[in-house]
Amino acid sequence: MIRALVALLAALLLPVAVGAAHAVATLDSVFAPRPDHLTVAAPIRIHDPNRPTAVVVLGSRGTVISDALAPYEILAATGAFNLYTVAAEATPVPLTGGLDVVPDLTFDQLDARLGGAGPQLVVVPALADTGSPSAAPVTSWLRRTAARGSLLLSVCNGAEVLASAGLLDGRRATAHWRALDDYTTVYPATTWLRGPRFVEDGTDRVTTAGILSGIDGTLRVVERMLGTATAARAADAIHWSRWIPGPAGPRTPTQPAPADGVALLDAGFAWDAPTYGVALTPSVGELELSSVFETYGGQALATRTVALSSDGRPVTSRHGLVFVPRGAVGAVAVDRLLVPGADAAARRIPMRGVVAAEYLHSRPGFAFDGVLVDAARHLDVATAQLAAKSMEYPTDGLELTGQAWPWTLVLRLVALAGVGGVLGWIGGGALGRKLAARRRVRAAA
Repeated sequence: MIRALVALLAALLLPVAVGAAHAVATLDSVFAPRPDHLTVAAPIRIHDPNRPTAVVVLGSRGTVISDALAPYEILAATGAFNLYTVAAEATPVPLTGGLDVVPDLTFDQLDARLGGAGPQLVVVPALADTGSPSAAPVTSWLRRTAARGSLLLSVCNGAEVLASAGLLDGRRATAHWRALDDYTTVYPATTWLRGPRFVEDGTDRVTTAGILSGIDGTLRVVERMLGTATAARAADAIHWSRWIPGPAGPRTPTQPAPADGVALLDAGFAWDAPTYGVALTPSVGELELSSVFETYGGQALATRTVALSSDGRPVTSRHGLVFVPRGAVGAVAVDRLLVPGADAAARRIPMRGVVAAEYLHSRPGFAFDGVLVDAARHLDVATAQLAAKSMEYPTDGLELTGQAWPWTLVLRLVALAGVGGVLGWIGGGALGRKLAARRRVRAAA
């Protein structure tokens, strides 16, 4: 009995220990800091005092890329805002998957530019360091800005940033479906709602559900500030056909399911995860970049991404953001070279490297569609479906074809359990013999 129990325990513990250790390393790599301390200045933007000002907050330790770039591109597409990214310091900050962006302004520079007034709109994405001392400059600035009457729009778990600053006390709010139970316990002063893609509480707070729900929340804010026609044009500009004007309607809440366990396999047992180089090209769309880094660098934990450019120099996006790569194409070893952007696909912008360039936005449509189809084909359907579910993006209409499940990772887990069981059987036998010997000695005495 002892031998069997030890073997069973070892069969369970070995894969858990190995998987947990690898999963921690995998999750830590999502917002890995730059290995250097490169200083890059963002271009000076002209400020029009006759336009409302909107800002997207960035965290110094990491920001969820789609939470930030989806609202940014929507607001930019309206052409109606003074639009800035802001952070505590004017140094490149990491987004999901190792894409570094240069903030347009620091908080102090923005305050000086606005003459002490607050921006009309503040977008708050999920930050990697919410609740830690490094996030204090963000929460302090948000409190000051809220006191000036700014409309605060949180995306996904950006709601925790607001809640940690006390800015959702006595309010109704929502966030990512995985986090709501925890937030109900940690932030009981807020009434957390499960189901709607966004929640409006008064005129100065809007919170959205998981990741791409931020698109609907941002379009709703644009509708409120600039009118339905402007919001409709912004939705068309990003090929978002799911937008419905007006307040959020009822929706069946997203719930955990057994198939979500594929994330544990990807994070814990993809020891040989391929590295995907993502080539940055001039005037690439912000959502086009986001679709690749979010899917392969943040959601599909069986891959790694690295931002590259043709010459290793910074690249400016369609609406003026400066992105800093971590290497040059051909100088960094990668398993695949992905080139985001419909423009790059149409012009077949040449990329010199060891592996051939692959263009993920050759077909018209929403930027994430082609990437999710690619993920199903190159990884597996379960991983692609979970990525879409985590982003709260419906996959109806997408043909996700490929291997149904990451069977190689399942075999690795089973093999580890088998090794653990064998070692436990051997160790349990030795332990059993020692205990039997002790009993015989006691009996003889």
